[in-house]
Amino acid sequence: MAAIKPFSQACANNCQPILTILEPVFANTTKVLEIGSGTGQHAVFFAPALSHLIWQPSDRSENIAGIHAWLEEYPADNLRSPLTLDVTGRWPTSTFDGFFTANTCHIMPWSAVVAMFEGIGRIAQQPATLVIYGPFKYGGKFTTASNAAFDGWLKSQAPHQGIRDSEAIIRLAEDIGFNLQADNAMPANNQLLVFRGC
Repeated sequence: MAAIKPFSQACANNCQPILTILEPVFANTTKVLEIGSGTGQHAVFFAPALSHLIWQPSDRSENIAGIHAWLEEYPADNLRSPLTLDVTGRWPTSTFDGFFTANTCHIMPWSAVVAMFEGIGRIAQQPATLVIYGPFKYGGKFTTASNAAFDGWLKSQAPHQGIRDSEAIIRLAEDIGFNLQADNAMPANNQLLVFRGC
């Protein structure tokens, strides 16, 4: 039996605004690892529009079947079969000069966020580009009341979840040789952080 194709309305809403920024940001990138591909909607939307590069989805094992369902319906020559990746476990042995992750930092335990950056640092082919999408706090403060409410809801679902401080994310990136190049305001009170390695 074919896997049921999962669907995220938020993902459907943010695909085009994200792509508008990814097109110039990944203009000189050859191979992108998407960490936490979720439903697979981003992968099938971005890959055809970024046909000059290879798009490699990845996620935990429980999400792989759903990603496959999207890839089977919307194949692209430059879209690869999803890798099983738990950021706290074994990482791919190949290198990448681009990384993209959306709505992962506030879902993972902080220890897993740290592990994600460490993993990126090990397989980044510099100069690489790292792009992170999601909600963030600034100076320990929420940008909107709705983000504060969302943070409370996240913690009610699982205590390890929560909106992260942008400054903490920037420090993790700097620790692996990436510097913040742009902080883009996005719809629905999200941000798109762009880092470049050296």
